[in-house]
Amino acid sequence: MPQPTIVEAVAAASPDAMRAARDASRADLVELRLDLLDRPDADAALNGRRRPVIATCRAAWEGGRFQGSEAERLALLARALELGADYIDLEWKAAAALDAWPAEARHRIVLSHHDFDGVPADLADRVRDMRRFGTGLVKIAVKAATLRDALPVIALGRAGGAQPQPTVVIAMGMPGVATRVLPAHVGSAWTYGGDGVAPGQVSVDRLRDEFRVGTVTATTPVYGVVGKPIGHSVSPAMHNAAFAATGIEGVYLPCEAADFADFLALADVLPIVGASVTAPYKEDAARTAGQAGALNTLRRTPAGGWEGTNTDVDGFLAPLADERLDGARAAVVGAGGSARSVVSGLKSRGAAVSVHARRADAAQALASAAGVAAGGWPVPRGSWDLLVNTTPVGTFPDVDRTPVDRDALDGRLVYDLVYNPRPTRLLRDAAAAGCRTLDGLDMLLAQAVRQFAWWTGVTPDPRILLEAAERRLHAMASAIPRA
Repeated sequence: MPQPTIVEAVAAASPDAMRAARDASRADLVELRLDLLDRPDADAALNGRRRPVIATCRAAWEGGRFQGSEAERLALLARALELGADYIDLEWKAAAALDAWPAEARHRIVLSHHDFDGVPADLADRVRDMRRFGTGLVKIAVKAATLRDALPVIALGRAGGAQPQPTVVIAMGMPGVATRVLPAHVGSAWTYGGDGVAPGQVSVDRLRDEFRVGTVTATTPVYGVVGKPIGHSVSPAMHNAAFAATGIEGVYLPCEAADFADFLALADVLPIVGASVTAPYKEDAARTAGQAGALNTLRRTPAGGWEGTNTDVDGFLAPLADERLDGARAAVVGAGGSARSVVSGLKSRGAAVSVHARRADAAQALASAAGVAAGGWPVPRGSWDLLVNTTPVGTFPDVDRTPVDRDALDGRLVYDLVYNPRPTRLLRDAAAAGCRTLDGLDMLLAQAVRQFAWWTGVTPDPRILLEAAERRLHAMASAIPRA
């Protein structure tokens, strides 16, 4: 199968805007969504083109916005063929229209099927029926609610490599991101990028620059970060930048898992050889590796199992290297896997630690296991010198939330492990109250460098990872709607 290609789905209301986006695209193919134009017009959309295009006029009954008659819609697609569009996209349900079109045009037709509700149990049968029409490509796009939902899609993509018709496979939604960023691994002839034209879509810039689609091959080792939610993570940007800079073969993707078994199922199929683990799965990672406590890093053993380590403690302490902690009162907010590491690190530096959580039983369990105090909730005024937030409260996109009321921010230093956005509301409130602040990006950077070295034996330049993280954070901040 040829090297996978990036297709950009262009959405615009006017022909001028569509042509401008078409001509500015960094993709190899541009999909012109005629149904998204205020007045669908194949001639206007294709006028003056200098690059390969796919013309699509998606029917409302398959997730599109075309409101005219079916005859009008098919006429638009037929006109795009006449004008020399490299491909047109025709829904499987409308395949009867093929009889009226020139037989020699079939190799320019992408026969597609979309299901925005889930993964049909008879998906393989549907694809088999689609192939009998003899079109140039067959495309399936279904909605994935879990990582497991992507597995039958991947199986069909890989099986399609033995067929005369290339196959495009997509599992829509965040759990299906592997099918979008790893087309070579999943057997997809190409992948679609864009700015939210379909659920879970990744921008062309990220596909090309971050995930290196077109360079990554089907044998490139796969790594990833597992958690829920995971869309805020800049770990893919950091680790993919490290792979590119060091020349080590590898690609790293986000894995939003319904549970840890969900991740392990995808990890076995791709396969994934190393993983970063974030909330809420650090204790699951430890159990998977046959260890106690919490782990944030896994790698495959030669026998195919998992072994783990935890870079959180060293990463957490790195920004505090010059901070005097011996005897300092340290309030830890949260009682999960990250809190375990923070408590351990603070104890090693001689701090007097207390654990604070909304669930008193969880705070007490961690405090008892670690040999520290269980504090009250909410965190009392006057009870701390250093406050560390280990919860995800305030993480993008819930940027207006905070785990600690401003009235309780009367200590010396507030350290929020959340790094997206920069600064969080907690740190803005802390600065306004006169506290010094630290965010979680320095911790993330320190532990990521250690993870990469543990997986590969090579220590990357931290500046490369930091620059990649800051670019990604800026891109996400720019996408937040402003009132």
